[in-house]
Amino acid sequence: MPRLLSGDDIRRRPEASEMLDSLLATGGLVLLRDSVEWEGRGLLKALIKKSALRGEQVHVLGCEVSEEEFREGLGSDVNSRLVYHDLFRDPLNWSQPGEAAPEGPLKALRSMCRRTDRGSVTIALDSLSWLLCHIPCVTLCQALHALSQRNVDPGAGDNPLIEQVRVLGLLHEELHGPGPVGAVSSLAHTEVTLSGKMDQTSASILCRRPQQRATYQTWWFSILPDFSLDLHEGLPLHSELHRDPHTTQVDPASHLTFNLHLSKKEREAKDSLTLPFQFSSEKQQALLHPVPGQTTGRIFYEPDAFDDVDQEDPDDDLDI
Repeated sequence: MPRLLSGDDIRRRPEASEMLDSLLATGGLVLLRDSVEWEGRGLLKALIKKSALRGEQVHVLGCEVSEEEFREGLGSDVNSRLVYHDLFRDPLNWSQPGEAAPEGPLKALRSMCRRTDRGSVTIALDSLSWLLCHIPCVTLCQALHALSQRNVDPGAGDNPLIEQVRVLGLLHEELHGPGPVGAVSSLAHTEVTLSGKMDQTSASILCRRPQQRATYQTWWFSILPDFSLDLHEGLPLHSELHRDPHTTQVDPASHLTFNLHLSKKEREAKDSLTLPFQFSSEKQQALLHPVPGQTTGRIFYEPDAFDDVDQEDPDDDLDI
């Protein structure tokens, strides 16, 4: 879980908004992939806060926590722009027995598709994992595609109002197989995978934009109690983070049955060895300037019965 810092312990950096702005730059589905160790609801609420402070209307489909718990920590200026659709108290719509076939979460998703808000709208789904447990994956993907579509106001005359719709989906990927995770990921314009080291959280962001090359970047951050972000600069990546100076390094080649390295004596013997196929200067001088009286090698050949000694027909033994 991301570490919560007090406002007196850290200094707010102006770069903290860059991460949120990069996630909210375009519409479509923003997929937040978290795990048991690194939860993503804090980052989801930070994005909701950023959208609300930008003047956008925010719809939240709450499935896993109560409305009171979700609104806790968000200021009044944010909660006033937040429309909460509660599926936590009555997920299957049992409070309305008059309906023949209560649709529950699917009905809530369809009602959000028929919203009438003007301007940019942010829709937060808390969470996609809960919805995947109650709605077939194909149906949920179709609903996500319909949610992320832009709405055109037909009554706006020659200048129709095109509304940018942004869907924030929290996915606990450890609860699902590769099939559902891959299907939901294929719909996302931006994927955020949360991980970290020690008490530092990292967000690996993959952005896919139409007619542009996909971009990948990693941010290290902490979440403050008011759901603002504090970025950490200059942190080492992966295994270099918080390396213990007392940890002994183990040589992976120490228990092999062969040597991967040569000693100094072995390297000198290797360098002084002349290979038989190398035409050295000594061999060249010996061939060009033979020493008088030096015995030269001779080849003695004695033909046997099967050798062809007919010089006029050397291919006689081929029986052509």
